[in-house]
Amino acid sequence: MNSNAQDRPYWTKDGGELTAALGSGAGGLTAAQAKERLAQLGANSIEDTSRVGAIRLLLRQFESPLVLILVFAAVVSMLLQQWVDAAIVVAIVLGSSLLGFYQENRASRAVEALKRRLALTCRVVRDGTEQMVAVTTVVPGDIVLLSAGNLIPADGLVLDAADFLVSEAAMTGESFPVEKRPGKVAADAPISARTNAVFLGASVRSGTARVLAVKTGRQSEFGAIAARLRGRPEETDFARGVRRFGYLLIRVMVLIVLFVLTVNLLLDRPVAESLLFAVALAVGLSPELLPAIITVTLSAGAKAMSERGVIVRRLEAIENLGSMDIFCTDKTGTLTEGTVVLHDAVDTDGRHSDEVLQFAFLNASFETGIENPIDAAIVAKGETSNLTTSGYSKIDEIPYDFTRRLLTIVVERPDESSQRLIVTKGAFDNVLAACISVLRSGATIPLDEDLREELAGFPKARGAEGYRVLAIATREAGVKADYTRDDEAGMTLCGFLVFEDPPKAEAKKTIEDLAALGIGIKVISGDNRFVTAHVAQAVGLNPAGILTGDEIARLNDEALWNLAARTDLFVEVDPQQKERIIRALQRTGHSVGYLGDGINDAPALHVADVGISVEQAVDVARESADIILLNRDLDVLRSGIEEGRRTFANTLKYISITTSANFGNMVSMALATPLLPYLPLSAKQILLNNFLSDMPSIAISSDNADPEQIATPQRWSIRDIQRFMVVFGLISSCFDMLTFASLLLVFHASEATFQTSWFMISLLTELGVVLVLRTRKPAWKSRPSSLLLWSTIAVSAATLTIPYLGTLTGVFDFVPLSAAQMGAAILIIAAYLAATEVAKQHLFRPRTKGRRRRLA
Repeated sequence: MNSNAQDRPYWTKDGGELTAALGSGAGGLTAAQAKERLAQLGANSIEDTSRVGAIRLLLRQFESPLVLILVFAAVVSMLLQQWVDAAIVVAIVLGSSLLGFYQENRASRAVEALKRRLALTCRVVRDGTEQMVAVTTVVPGDIVLLSAGNLIPADGLVLDAADFLVSEAAMTGESFPVEKRPGKVAADAPISARTNAVFLGASVRSGTARVLAVKTGRQSEFGAIAARLRGRPEETDFARGVRRFGYLLIRVMVLIVLFVLTVNLLLDRPVAESLLFAVALAVGLSPELLPAIITVTLSAGAKAMSERGVIVRRLEAIENLGSMDIFCTDKTGTLTEGTVVLHDAVDTDGRHSDEVLQFAFLNASFETGIENPIDAAIVAKGETSNLTTSGYSKIDEIPYDFTRRLLTIVVERPDESSQRLIVTKGAFDNVLAACISVLRSGATIPLDEDLREELAGFPKARGAEGYRVLAIATREAGVKADYTRDDEAGMTLCGFLVFEDPPKAEAKKTIEDLAALGIGIKVISGDNRFVTAHVAQAVGLNPAGILTGDEIARLNDEALWNLAARTDLFVEVDPQQKERIIRALQRTGHSVGYLGDGINDAPALHVADVGISVEQAVDVARESADIILLNRDLDVLRSGIEEGRRTFANTLKYISITTSANFGNMVSMALATPLLPYLPLSAKQILLNNFLSDMPSIAISSDNADPEQIATPQRWSIRDIQRFMVVFGLISSCFDMLTFASLLLVFHASEATFQTSWFMISLLTELGVVLVLRTRKPAWKSRPSSLLLWSTIAVSAATLTIPYLGTLTGVFDFVPLSAAQMGAAILIIAAYLAATEVAKQHLFRPRTKGRRRRLA
């Protein structure tokens, strides 16, 4: 069974020989064989496709440097035999880790459910019947049936093929598709020369084939390359922001901790107590639940988006969807109804022609490459006109590609065995370039320049009316074994096919809604300029800003960078030009989304900041996309963008608010440490404070977002986060100083009273400020989510009771406060929240005009 044990490479062998060696046959493997091999070889994947197990996920909670700091603190306490402190630290470590584990585990299950919904499938022959199976279950010996648009699920040998063109750019770097045929190839042939073999990760551009799977998963050529080059994927803008934010925290943390530790040692305070205090400060400054918050918030956003018909394949894409400011799409199916209808088949004089319709019907009926609505419309029209292919025999096919833009079928006519009829259908300019004559009124006349110019007026005129025009040409050819692109020459133009695909009634409003969200729409289409301009004008886009594929080909990169942002319509473009356009827009600072569902869209989907496809797209398009729309409807995309922005806004709320509150508390403790005869808070009190303040933070993922927060694209700004942290952190420190002064000068507080009072005030201010800073509106004009509001209220109520709980009081060294002390604390908290509200209005007012808003 194992082909790897054979001496000769599989591409040197005959199909029958290799099939027998793998224990397969014409009917493929049996279900039992496939199950046994899957258990032996593992899933057909180059990655670990299984969901992170619960135990592994739990252990991952302890990989955080912040948790390791806490563990270090617990070890120090144990070595010094401070068992109560050690127990408290361990309890807080376990509490934080279990909370993160619970949320991440639940989020992981939700995301896996979405992934299973989009799992790739392929057709195989098992037990003698054709079946659809998950790609991950394909094993060596399976007979795989492939057609245009499929991703190839395994390395294998071609058993038989018809006009089978494969794109192997991922393997060979060759952008043009190569034809694959059965046969034998030399053992030392490089991958690019193995014309009888296909490889995992390549995609089918046209035609059909039966392939014998030989190597799967990490045993495949692609798997071997991936293993050699295995490393971190390209860092997303979101991940880059988190990393820079981490660097910011580390810098601040090191400065504060070193300062506090040095001061404590200079004041001859106990080394162990000082060290624990410094470690607690480091932990207190850091939002240790950030990884869990990001996972939970993004997965909650993904789940909410799925309910709106938007499936997220990669969680990081939510940030990119929220920051997108240019959206590129084809017109078919998004701006138009997507139901292409053959309006008429006409001769070169513009009159209806049954003969032209018959030629088109033969071409579309015998075509075996890329399934497309054009051919479906021709076949439907022919069938309603009682046309048939009876008596005709298909001899050969020259598949469509996006460079020639032609599809040619070679047939044998009834009762005509000495000649072959070549029928070519395609874009008007490309077909006309292959012609030397024109059929008019039953006579064939030479095609001169005047006649070319006259004929060119027909597609231009019909295109201006919103119709798409293709041309039909034919010629007689002699009998031979194989026909190539060279045979698409010396042809006679017979007539035109006129198609219609009306604009969607709701497209104009949806485009206006996207514009209101700060998103510009650009159409990138292979269709001709006249049809595209007509559709664009109908849906409210500017038909004057237009670039054609020929014009783009003549532009250098710098010129395209300059023109791309000012152009709304890119027409008559090929797949490589789509990619160039996306890169040009990115080069000028835009975050670009691209919607595509065809084979030719894969390059653009791959390079776009957020690739968007639809559930009905071909495999290669779906696998290249980050976001999948269950309906090809721009309004569904609009709702997804809004949800993506809400998710991103909530993630940054946690980062900004928690960091500013913690920063203020740490600065206050750093300032108070040299002035007090005791520590302002003990290490265990700092850790308890941090733990309790984090509990409602998980609820931020469910928070409501103000309309202003989703009205414009959002991007990471470390400078804004730093500004937010410093401004509101220092406001918090000012009120901490007021608290210290009142406790020492007014109440003459003891160590226990001081620590109890400030513990309550610092915790309650941190809880309350979440409700103030979660919005840029006045706090009372923006309603938080119920979960965030009530969890904050619950923890606040618990905080007020802590000094009066006997057991807990003894463990954490708290004491009950007098009515006067409690009243003063409440007044300080109220004054702090009011001052924060005033500062917020002042800080953000000038930032709402004259520039793109960035969420702090």
